[in-house]
Amino acid sequence: MESMQAIRWGVVGPGRAAQRFAEGLKVVQGASLGAVWGRNRERTQAYALRFGVPRASDTLTQLMAEDIDAVYVSTHADTHAQMSILALEAGKHVLCEKPAALNERQLSEVICAAGRNGRLFMEAMKPPFFPLYRRLRQHLESDPIGPIGFVRAGYADATLAADYALHFAELGGGGIMGIGPYQAFLALDWLGPVKRVQTMGRIESSGVDSLALVQIEHERGMAQLYAGLDLLSQGDALLSAPRGYVHLHANWWNPVRATVHYLDGRKVQLEEPFIGGGFNYETDHFCDLIRQGKLESPVITHALSLGMARLLESARTTLGVHFPGE
Repeated sequence: MESMQAIRWGVVGPGRAAQRFAEGLKVVQGASLGAVWGRNRERTQAYALRFGVPRASDTLTQLMAEDIDAVYVSTHADTHAQMSILALEAGKHVLCEKPAALNERQLSEVICAAGRNGRLFMEAMKPPFFPLYRRLRQHLESDPIGPIGFVRAGYADATLAADYALHFAELGGGGIMGIGPYQAFLALDWLGPVKRVQTMGRIESSGVDSLALVQIEHERGMAQLYAGLDLLSQGDALLSAPRGYVHLHANWWNPVRATVHYLDGRKVQLEEPFIGGGFNYETDHFCDLIRQGKLESPVITHALSLGMARLLESARTTLGVHFPGE
């Protein structure tokens, strides 16, 4: 049997997401951590020690020169595009945390860099790789409720500390950019490209949105999405069709349970636990793409990521949220 190509990873930005990435990587076959870099030297060294990373790089240039195949970018959103382009230009494949860029223009530059250097780039959008989400797709094919025509999804979290990155415009913060990417994915995944966006909400004194309500007309239906930083809510979601609807139970972006309600009164409960924290599924997919020599994911396509970026940019700029340098 031919041995599996080993994929060595470098991490840029050893924060909360990177910790979950490292936990998930433990259960990804044929993958390991080779290096990590962050602006905070102490935090970077602690990350390396905790997860057994061979090298805590002193500089970003040093990390890019390491013997690694791929880079996981998990800095704040304001530097996602910059870090991704640096890694791609260094000949590394890139898995970048959502949102992959602050706006459509930045993301287009990242995708161009990936093509120019012949490297794989994918936005780290985990939900479609979870066992529950995949099972739901299969179930609706075998026992359909008709085409999904309406999506409702959202989440609000008032427990975030005052120094949390989402409260700062200079870091690409706000509910739309911090919470909205998941909801944008769900709407685009089931309803197709966007035709029209309407937004209302309120803005913090720092310049980021503290509550945003977004109504979207898609090619195949309508969506109502919301994101908040000063209220509390549960993170469930609804997919509505002519002959039934799906309730994705909270937190839907780490999906474990869904209930399918049918027009004839039937209810079908779906439950699929996940392992490794959930980041492992998208990482495993990404590693397989590298081994196959692919430059784009068939699940999180470049077109899908551009669609998410376009939707989020439209929603926040309509509300009046702009980032430095835009």
